[in-house]
Amino acid sequence: MDELRYEKVGAVVTLTINRPAQMNALNKAVRTGLFDGFRRFEADPDARVAILTGAGEKAFCAGMDLKEAAETALKVPPPDFLPILGDTIRVTKPVIAAVNGVAYAGGWLMAQMCDLCIASETATFGITEARVGRGMGWAPPLINMVPQRIMLELLVTAKPISASRAYEIGFVNHVVPPADLMSRAREMAADIVANAPLTVVAAKEMVLAATEMGRSAAIRAGANIFEKVYLSDDAIEGPAAFREKRPPNWQGK
Repeated sequence: MDELRYEKVGAVVTLTINRPAQMNALNKAVRTGLFDGFRRFEADPDARVAILTGAGEKAFCAGMDLKEAAETALKVPPPDFLPILGDTIRVTKPVIAAVNGVAYAGGWLMAQMCDLCIASETATFGITEARVGRGMGWAPPLINMVPQRIMLELLVTAKPISASRAYEIGFVNHVVPPADLMSRAREMAADIVANAPLTVVAAKEMVLAATEMGRSAAIRAGANIFEKVYLSDDAIEGPAAFREKRPPNWQGK
């Protein structure tokens, strides 16, 4: 779809929200495109990592298309309104947000739902729903990413923060010059692709499980999640490659 570009180079997929004139706002076409794009990525055995970004230099995603919401008199969004990774769509492989500009409201959500986040120095982040009388029922997972008082300040003041501040509070992994954003995201993706695929997928599963459990339950879950990794052919290949001083030949099994 024109509103959502899907590109694959090697094992890395790039999903680009392509409405720069509308600040990459989430209209129906974009939402449908994201659902389709993430499903396509998950179903492709050769795709190992995805990067989500926005077209242009001004916006990663400015959130809901408020003009569309006004036209449709949208009240409570239906459960499948947005493709929220881990909630309304299942994606087991890592997804990196490459935030190139404004990430407000639903745009913050798009960055939040990704597993990793790299931001341009010019990016800004905000949970701005309070300014337009909307809600942020999607925000609870943020409590596992930033301190409680920081989270509440973001929700009730609706004031955006800089990329450097987002890094300070732990929401962003790296901040880079605008010209380096996509190359840094691809570099991170390449680092992930170089690793054992079963271990990478299990690591994501364990981290997500741990956010919903206490310490002891999370440790038990981790042991269970990684059992199939320990029993895999790749668990033998990794040490063998190290001993023989060669790159490992991962099979994902």
